Amino acid sequence: MPALPPGLMTVLLLIGSNVFMTFAWYGHLKVKHEKLWVLILVSWGIAFFEYCLMVPANRIGYGVFSAAQLKTIQEVVTLSVFVLFSVFYLGEAIRWTHIVGFTLIALGAGFIFYKG
Repeated sequence: MPALPPGLMTVLLLIGSNVFMTFAWYGHLKVKHEKLWVLILVSWGIAFFEYCLMVPANRIGYGVFSAAQLKTIQEVVTLSVFVLFSVFYLGEAIRWTHIVGFTLIALGAGFIFYKG
């Protein structure tokens, strides 16, 4: 089986890392009864796996993408993962204002990749 292209591998690793980080940062919002220090320790444990994917993603992607492009990809992935998380895990509705705001962010991110 051939290896994935570095750009695709980078994006896939960033998606995986953001799933872990989103749960580390926001997963505890549904847990009302636990002590804060326990939630912090659990979040740190989850974040470890985020780093295990994020660091290789940046190492593999740097050179294929600039540092600014890597950060931009990461932020767009973060917003995409967060939308799914907030709807399907937290049960929150997406409003039209969210869609407009995320669209403007995505348009801004496009300029980072513009070669003009």
